[in-house]
Amino acid sequence: MDAIDKKIINEIQSNFPIVSRPYAEVADRLGLTEEEVIARVKRLKEKGYIRRIGANFNSDKLGFASTLCGARVPEEKIEEFVAVVNRYKGVTHNYQRRDPFNIWFTFIAPTMEDIETALEEIKQKTGVKEIYSLPATKTYKIKVKFEVK
Repeated sequence: MDAIDKKIINEIQSNFPIVSRPYAEVADRLGLTEEEVIARVKRLKEKGYIRRIGANFNSDKLGFASTLCGARVPEEKIEEFVAVVNRYKGVTHNYQRRDPFNIWFTFIAPTMEDIETALEEIKQKTGVKEIYSLPATKTYKIKVKFEVK
């Protein structure tokens, strides 16, 4: 990744334009061509530096339910468990921790009942019975931007 790639990453993290040609706008801001920005973003995505480009929505304001789930998964079942969990379109994050509750994931769905139903299905499919749903009682949001130097 060179200095131009870093400038592009820094620019699109929080300032991605909502216009008909966003890459042309980014290119103008950085003194590049639209084609160069598109090619570089594509390459950065292929190499794994960029995971996704998309909007973040406030699911609560849109009427959805969400929860953080913690599961105690035996080491030998982790891959299978994660594969099952990741099949649910409402799962937005899924990560492993060094803790007895070693798999954590966030789940968003139209209703809390939908989430509860899905968690029961996951328990049945995987045999993992200790999955706790921890819905937020208060939301704290921070803006995260990783300045690439």
